This record gives sequence, structure tokens and C-alpha cells, in this order.
Amino acid sequence: MWSGRGGWVVRLLSLPIICALLLSGCNTTAIYQDDRYNPPVYWGRHVVKSGETLFSIAWRYGRDHRELGNANGISPPYDIRTGQVLRLDLRGKVVAGSGSSSMPTPAARAPASRTAAPSKSQPAPRVERAPVRSAPLPDQTQTVSGIDWRWPHVGTVLAGFSTSGKVNKGIDIDGNAGDAVRAAASGNVVYAGSGLLGYGNLIIVNHNENYLSAYAHTRKILVEEGDSVKAGETIAELGSSGTDRDKLHFEIRKNGNPVNPLPYLPSRK
Repeated sequence: MWSGRGGWVVRLLSLPIICALLLSGCNTTAIYQDDRYNPPVYWGRHVVKSGETLFSIAWRYGRDHRELGNANGISPPYDIRTGQVLRLDLRGKVVAGSGSSSMPTPAARAPASRTAAPSKSQPAPRVERAPVRSAPLPDQTQTVSGIDWRWPHVGTVLAGFSTSGKVNKGIDIDGNAGDAVRAAASGNVVYAGSGLLGYGNLIIVNHNENYLSAYAHTRKILVEEGDSVKAGETIAELGSSGTDRDKLHFEIRKNGNPVNPLPYLPSRK
């Protein structure tokens, strides 16, 4: 910054803060595996860009879309407009099954150099109905939390979910360019685009009030925002957008928080 008196005032900012504020110059293929970017973020503001949805913005900052909407006085169906400013330094309340809003409450500002990390331990979800093993794996479903889950692609799991060391907020599944990427459960498409750094062509599907799933690095998106999809329906072609090899990065988030997808999907054993 120019001092106005013939000298420079140098302010040293950490790399994570520069990236968080500018969202540029840090478009690495492993941004979702970098523990410096662990959500949630409770400081700063976000200016809505063309193509963004409240769901994609909440995903970026590790926030529950209902809570972020409530904090900014936005009710279902959570419509936002380009140029709108969303405050991240406010916390909202999640009112299950209701579109009503309550007054946002101030949140303590997080330290400028880091954001909160996800929990190191998560209780395993309770399986309500196990899959029928006689069916081929792509057709098997497992009912967890009232949702019938299935594999979005049945390739080899290259990297598992991890909340420590090299953080991975989902699982990476091997495949060939053009392979079908299928909806892991029925729901509504709430984001389809390439606006989130490190995810390439990304689809986010809303399954119910608590659960979202995401499908990253696709070669071609075959659905649009607002579409209803059925479990097992082809929604994209597998690819390498935003990464260095053909693979599917798959995530499940519960109330905005990443959870290990494997306990939700039918076992391969």
C-alpha cells in the first residue's frame, strides 16, 4: 500500500487470508484437501457472482445453507442476486421444516489466519436397511437417515475421507473419461457449474433438510439447477476438470459439515 510520502507500507498477510479474500492465484487441484481451508468460515463478506447459488456459497465456506441464509435474512427458496453482499460474520438459526427467519446473531470473529477444522471423530450413521447383496453393486442401495444411497460410480477408491494430515472432505473414485456419474440418492440439483476452486465442473444435489451430496471434476454436466433427479440417474460424465487425472470426487455433507461417505454407501464386501 502506498504511504503517500514516498515510501511503502508493507503489511504481511498470510497466504490463506490472501486466497480467502481474493479467491485468486490459489486455484490448485487440492484446495479441498488443504487443512488451511477447513470450514466453517465466520468472518468477512462474500459478494455474489453470476452463476452462484446460496448452496454453492455455503458449500465453499463450510456453512449450512439454511443457517447462512437465515443469518442474512434469506428465506426458502433461497434466491440471491449477482452483486448481493452476504455477511459471513453472522450466525443464523436453523429452523427445521420451516421457511421462517429469525434475527441473525453476531458471531465471534475467527482469527484472521485460520478457520475452524472439522471434528476429528464422527459417530457412524445408523443403517436402517442394508443392501440386497444379490444385486449388482451399481444397483444396490443402503438406507441411512431416511435416504436410499448408492454408489455414484463403482471404480476403485483412490483416496478416502480424512480430517487430519492431508485433509479430504470426501472420497476420490477412479474411472475413465466419459464414464457415467450417477446421483447417489434422489434429490434436487441446487448447483451445477465450475465456480468453486479445486472442484472443476461440480454438481450439488440437495436430498433433504440435512443432507447434500457433491460430484466434482466431471467432464460434462448433464443436469441443470432446479432439476429433480432420481437415485442412479446419470447426471454427468466423469472427467478431470480441476484436477490432474480422471476421477470423481464425491462428498456428502450433513448440516453443512463434511462426513465420511463410506458408511452411507453399500459395502463392497
